[in-house]
Amino acid sequence: SYFLRHARSRNYVSESEVCKLESILLDFGDYHPLKPITVTESKTKKMTRKGSTSSTSSSSSSSVMDPLSSVLDGTDPLSLFAAAADPVTSAPPTDGARRKRDKDESSAVGSDFEPWSSKRGEILARYTTTEKLSINLYMGSEKGKATTTGSAVSEKVRTRLEELDDLEEGSQKELLNLTQQDYMNRIEELNQSLKDAWSSDQKVKALKIVIQCSKLLSDTTVIQFYPSKFVLITDILDTFGKLVYERILSMCVDNRVSLPDNFSPESVNDTAKETCLNWFFKIASIRELIPRFYVEAAILKCNKFLSKTGISECLPRLTSMIRGIGDPLVAVYARAYLCRVGMEVAPQLKESLNKNFFDFLLTFKQIHGDTVQNQLVVQCVEIPLYLTLYSPAIDWILQCIAYHAPDVLLTEMMDRCKKLGNNALLLNSVMSAFRAEFIAARSMDFIGMIKECDESGFPKHLLFRSLGLNLALADPPENDRLQILNEAWKVITKLKNPQDYINCAEVWVEYTCRHFTKREVNTVLADVIKHMTPDRAFEDAYPQLQSIIQKVITYIYDFALLFSVEKFLPFLDMFQKESVRVEVCKCIMESFIKHQQESTKDPVILNALLHICKTMHDSVNALTLEDEKRMLAALINGFIKMVSFGRDFEQQLSFYVEARSMFCNLEPVLVQLIHSVNQLAMETRRVMKGNHSRKTAAFVRACVAFCFITIPSLSSIFTRLNLYLHSGQVALANQCLSQADAFFKAAVSLVPEVPRMISVDGKMRPSDAFLLEFLCNFFSTLLVVPDHPEQGVLFLVRGLLNVIQDYTWEDNSDDKVRIYTNVLHLLSAMTQEAFIYHIDKVDSNDTLYGGDSKFLAEINKLSETVVSQILDHLKTLGKEETLKRQSQLALYFFNTILAHGDLRNNRLNQLSVNLWNLAQKHGFADTKTMVKTLEYIKRRSKQPEMGHFTELALRLPLQSRT
Repeated sequence: SYFLRHARSRNYVSESEVCKLESILLDFGDYHPLKPITVTESKTKKMTRKGSTSSTSSSSSSSVMDPLSSVLDGTDPLSLFAAAADPVTSAPPTDGARRKRDKDESSAVGSDFEPWSSKRGEILARYTTTEKLSINLYMGSEKGKATTTGSAVSEKVRTRLEELDDLEEGSQKELLNLTQQDYMNRIEELNQSLKDAWSSDQKVKALKIVIQCSKLLSDTTVIQFYPSKFVLITDILDTFGKLVYERILSMCVDNRVSLPDNFSPESVNDTAKETCLNWFFKIASIRELIPRFYVEAAILKCNKFLSKTGISECLPRLTSMIRGIGDPLVAVYARAYLCRVGMEVAPQLKESLNKNFFDFLLTFKQIHGDTVQNQLVVQCVEIPLYLTLYSPAIDWILQCIAYHAPDVLLTEMMDRCKKLGNNALLLNSVMSAFRAEFIAARSMDFIGMIKECDESGFPKHLLFRSLGLNLALADPPENDRLQILNEAWKVITKLKNPQDYINCAEVWVEYTCRHFTKREVNTVLADVIKHMTPDRAFEDAYPQLQSIIQKVITYIYDFALLFSVEKFLPFLDMFQKESVRVEVCKCIMESFIKHQQESTKDPVILNALLHICKTMHDSVNALTLEDEKRMLAALINGFIKMVSFGRDFEQQLSFYVEARSMFCNLEPVLVQLIHSVNQLAMETRRVMKGNHSRKTAAFVRACVAFCFITIPSLSSIFTRLNLYLHSGQVALANQCLSQADAFFKAAVSLVPEVPRMISVDGKMRPSDAFLLEFLCNFFSTLLVVPDHPEQGVLFLVRGLLNVIQDYTWEDNSDDKVRIYTNVLHLLSAMTQEAFIYHIDKVDSNDTLYGGDSKFLAEINKLSETVVSQILDHLKTLGKEETLKRQSQLALYFFNTILAHGDLRNNRLNQLSVNLWNLAQKHGFADTKTMVKTLEYIKRRSKQPEMGHFTELALRLPLQSRT
């Protein structure tokens, strides 16, 4: 009891003044503490010449000084680890140089050029087959292995020539009846065999594999799979080309110094040149045209080792070789491969690419020849399907030609296409490959050309789709915009096949949203609904319908305008599949949260978005993942925060009540509603300046009741505890004293239910630390809570202490004693004549009791119990394994007495000395903390009326660890 009978009398105002930092007026000017420090170093010309190039370049203008980097002196440990682990930096100089060179050469064309790799996956996914395929595999023999070092050179040459003859004579095995997946697996095996043969120095075997694969490109027996086959086989050719190039490049290394990036043939040694020529001679001896063409094209880059003009001389010759390929489909893909290689190794040689394309135009009529027609009849393939097989190749050729090409060339190519009859296929590729700006500026010309096309060959709706894709990226002339839409939609709306229709409509919706008003958008949406509703056609077109919604909300993000589009909500009704419907609702809500700047009370928006949020909420079931629940709750909370009825607080509360009934399965939404209602109560208090009328007092009590009813429905125990506390504080601030008591009682009665372990971010953690934090906050609030006239003195504090006493704590935990120590802080504050803080218009116990002796006696009884509990616990920690905990707690209790006790009292003074000695008795004391504590005591002793601290400091010895 002597602790609080001798609690230090506090003058909080004067203490606050003493503790304040000294204020100094500063003229900041341009300075701001969060701005980075910029050091500018200027050098004279003379210094620059003398100085090293690296230093002058690194500090030429201004550099931002990073304080962390300056401490590390440039040796950032993470960078050192990364450097150690990075294979590029740890590789030999030749590999590093090679990687750099590969990167430089691949970027010879700019980042605005769409690479082949981005088209590869799309082609493989689009051109598939269910028919059985066949493949010829090279069967290796012992002769194919590398010769021993002891064999004569002439014998080695003879063996290799025999091996090549073997291939021509059919050392291969035909695999029949393969599924598409089996076929792709076999091709991948061949690719791996090529790498294995190369790494084991079986170069001839590697060449045989490549030749065998190239031959597959002449086979069109399953014609609809040909584009995918081309992608798979050319992957192997690319691998071979890279292996040969790197092999020859490695032979050019002289004294571990590799060739510079832009090397000349003169710097290549004779051995490398001879090897390079040897490869070209081997390839020239291949008898069949198609493998000879493809393998030579694959190693086209190796011409750089032989002569400066090697590539520019080879490209026209290879272009001419393609004229010998009879099948127009095989020929056009050969041209595509040549363009692909040409753009990689010599993008500047556009003349050869142009010649390649004009050659194709000359042979274009072959597509409609008898040979092709007969082949299609045998394979039961329709002409429209057959023509789509050309698209990837022609698109790629035109993309290569159109890259940075002047408008004059593009216009010339357009004119040439016009002169060809039935040019829909070409026209489609022109629109796919040419710059969107070029197409958009000539939109009406293209529409005229589309009208003239023959419908039987290549469907017109695909042409309008390609035109629409361009107009989504670039704007046509303003005067033509409406006419373009009318011309396109005339064709689109007549389409009978729902899939064809929706593929076109999806593209043109963006054009409509981009350039027209809600009236035109509404018309387009109505047309889509009309076409997609019969026979539930929408069920097969969810991706396209989703895309339409995404485009509409991208361009119309004013939600008052969006929901005034009459057909928008009926359009949403087409999403019958729940998972898709929820995705669409999420899209709409994300757009609302992103673009809605001001809060709204528009009934149209509220009703529509409540319906959308309800759809999301109702999708939650027992199988829904926690992440999904979190995302849905965040979107609904974003909406709730944006709803405001201004000063109509009753309407606002009604909205929250309705929302609670609609979203009861998502706990984070209920938590948000409780916070929003508490905020509403505090806003009412602010408007009334704390002086509630009868009406506002009743309204605030309604808010409090909302929270009191809602909190028990939450599952997380700490969420409930914190909300009881928070809501109790709001009730107290609004002078709802009995309601505040009810919240605090509920919190007290909930503490025993706190489990030992709780789930935090999916992991089980001890709950002690969370409970300690909550109770400390609770104590801070209980200081200002006035006692109930019908209850005993400090009934809430007593109730909480009983609960803490009965709570089952962990055996190795000291949290119970730490809580008791914090209770002493509370009780010490309660003995003061005026409390440190108050709630406006609420009389706390300092006013109610006025320092009454009976009230203080009750506090002393409580403190006596608490102190005895602390000291008993310290005694139980006397065993060897708990001495460190004893030391920490003794120091913690010492600091409590130092801060809150009146140390002029001899008994209290002696207790503090005993605790100090106990803290360092067994050598577990935190010496640094104790030294600082002693320094603090000595500083305090110099303040007025603190002379007794001088004597105390003399009684507190510091023991060394030894």
